[in-house]
Formats: sequence, C-alpha cells, structure tokens
Amino acid sequence: MDHANHDMTPTSTITSVIATTTSTAAAAAAGGGHGHGGGTGCKISMLWNWNTIDSCFISSSWKITSNQMFGGSCVGVLLLAITMEALRRLTKEYDRYLVKKHREALAGQHNVDVTQGYRPKIWEQAVRAALHMVQFAVGYFIMLLAMYYNGYIIICIFLGAYLGSFMFHWEPLGARDAVGQTTATKDPTLCCH
Repeated sequence: MDHANHDMTPTSTITSVIATTTSTAAAAAAGGGHGHGGGTGCKISMLWNWNTIDSCFISSSWKITSNQMFGGSCVGVLLLAITMEALRRLTKEYDRYLVKKHREALAGQHNVDVTQGYRPKIWEQAVRAALHMVQFAVGYFIMLLAMYYNGYIIICIFLGAYLGSFMFHWEPLGARDAVGQTTATKDPTLCCH
C-alpha cells in the first residue's frame, strides 16, 4: 500500500482543520459572514459608529438608502421611546382606576378596610398582562436598536426617554397615591401590592 500521497496522521488532520477554520474566519472578517451584512450591502457594526447610509436595523429590509430615510428612522426611534413612557403611564393609570373602582364599591359597606389591596378580576388582570406584554415588546425592540451601537439611534433613544418622561410622568411630588406613597417615586404599577 502506498501511503506517500495519503498522509492521515493526527497532526496533518489537525493542521487541515485549523487551515480551514482560519480561511473561514478570514472570509467572515472580510465582510462575507454573519454580522457584516451577509451580502446585503448593509453596514452593521458591533462597535460604536456614526453610520447613516447603507446601515441596516433589525433586518435587511430596514436598510437606510438616503438621509431622509435615516432622519425618518431617527424620528421613529424617538417616538418608540416616547411610546414606552406612555405605556408605563397608561399602566399606572389603569391600576389607579382599578383601585379607585374597588374602593368605591366598598365605600358603602360597614366594617370593611378599604385601604387593603385586592386581587383584580381575571379580565382586569388580562388587560394588565396585555399592557405589560406590549411594554415588554417595545422595550425589547428599543434594546435591539441600541445594540447596533449607532450614536444617532442611541441619542434618539435617550431623547425619547427624556421627552416621554417629561410628558407622561409630570406629577405633583407631594401628592400621595392610594397607599400613601408619593406617586412620582412609585413603580409603574400601583395595583395589588
């Protein structure tokens, strides 16, 4: 048997695997692999960047092709962050509504402590859970957008959080909620402690 052309020693096999892995990694680093657009012409960076044209966000179908499109994307991200703060306020107000409704129902009864919490009805809890789910989904998309490390997008997220908080969390600091705590320092939800 001629083994001159068929050297299958462990050393030659390992060398072959390392060479193949190295060439695959080099091709990926050159832009042909995951994380660099995958052939879509997208500028995607996992490092801080200020890319505008040819940037992609979330999927290759959200590819920025003009300055106007990038500006619109920035406005959309800003509005998404504002929406997050609106959802937080909506959840808080819904919980306040439930507490108020419960206290009004018990107000006419004797020997009932109306300051104690209560468990909402199943459909009320379903609404609370739906509000939480939407809030969670919006937060997740904001996090995904931030992970592109695009400075403009991150600034829009911060500005949207600021504007949303300014608009939807402007409450009197001395006011006390149903359980006696200052509303501005309270969690987004008040119901069912």
